[in-house]
Amino acid sequence: MFQNEGNKRMNDYQRQSPEDKKMLSVPRNVFYTGLVSFFMDLSSEMIYPLVPLFLSSVIGVNRTVIGLIEGIAESTASILKVYSGWLSDRIGKRKILLIAGYGISTLSRPILAVSSMWGQVLTFRFIDRFGKGIRGAPRDAIIAESTPSKDLGRAFGLHRGMDTLGAVAGPLIAFIVLYFFTGNFRMVFWLSLIPGFIAVAVIIFFVKETKHKETSLKPKLSLKDFDWRYKAFVAVSALFALGNSSDAFLILRATDTGISETHVPLLYLSFNLIYSLVSFPAGVLSDRIGRKRVILSGFILFGFVYLGFALASATWHIWGLFLLYGIFMGLTEGIHKAYLGSIIPEHLKATGFGIYNTCVGLAVLPASIIGGRLWDTFGAHATFYYGSITAFMAAILFLIIFGREEFKRSRQ
Repeated sequence: MFQNEGNKRMNDYQRQSPEDKKMLSVPRNVFYTGLVSFFMDLSSEMIYPLVPLFLSSVIGVNRTVIGLIEGIAESTASILKVYSGWLSDRIGKRKILLIAGYGISTLSRPILAVSSMWGQVLTFRFIDRFGKGIRGAPRDAIIAESTPSKDLGRAFGLHRGMDTLGAVAGPLIAFIVLYFFTGNFRMVFWLSLIPGFIAVAVIIFFVKETKHKETSLKPKLSLKDFDWRYKAFVAVSALFALGNSSDAFLILRATDTGISETHVPLLYLSFNLIYSLVSFPAGVLSDRIGRKRVILSGFILFGFVYLGFALASATWHIWGLFLLYGIFMGLTEGIHKAYLGSIIPEHLKATGFGIYNTCVGLAVLPASIIGGRLWDTFGAHATFYYGSITAFMAAILFLIIFGREEFKRSRQ
């Protein structure tokens, strides 16, 4: 249906300089930003799968509160992404915002380690996501500006793969700590500071500021300068995100079916391992067969995975579904950004990524609140039926909009 996009992308707006050596078949900046994300995700994923368990078993809050905390946290990051992207384009700087964003997130860890009330956990999540909101768009812009357009799928795929390898190592370390120190969540939280500081050090010493082409055009917080493909893709992605509630609900669903808290980090590790292994080949595949094909496949797969979570009744169901969820993530995260990188105007790279992340991320707040309320009112199955239906609706809308575009091209 979708024809190969490889020969139809915009011309490279920023080519590598001759002295810019490659590492793992990608530009050095892409490799080092991947390394930064590896260590930061190692830090984050030591914590993330334990937070909903910490809230429910140690502090004793219900699913609605957990959904509220996660929704507020993710929406905070999303609101900031558009402003950090605009600011990065405005001042022509990326690296300083990366240092600030990763540094703030790292320094938020002690708040969680000493928390005794859910309000303190919310404060930690707010500050942590505040840092994420600052760094996301400038980092994506560095990757896009360091890579020829024809290789964007490869670059973002490798970045997501390295990012997710950290998400494999993080839960593994958490599992080992909890195995020897049963239920000692706080020790894990303190240890997560170490990889966070390493991530900041890599930015300072190895990531290079990208060179920007001089232009009289100034970035604006407006969709006016973006074409219809960008606007349509943001709209479809936001619709999809309205059903993609926090992954905290997946973890709670796992424990509901009998998986022990000690084994949750291993479950999350398995998910992230598949995610990591799929990301790079999926990015290369998207460069060859077209990114829209891969994106559509991801939407459809998510719908079936959430349907599976709604119907799951045994622990082996959960293990299988987490592995499929890892495949979904590998087919979407990096590919979405690669597609955006090929259609966002040259002088609006960080702004474009920021607007996209903000629109999609803002949907996480209602998604998580709705998911938590459905769970508390009707049971876990309602939360996942809702997510499944929303995903299939997004897939149909994507097919109608972008399928029609390809049909028109084939008639010309």
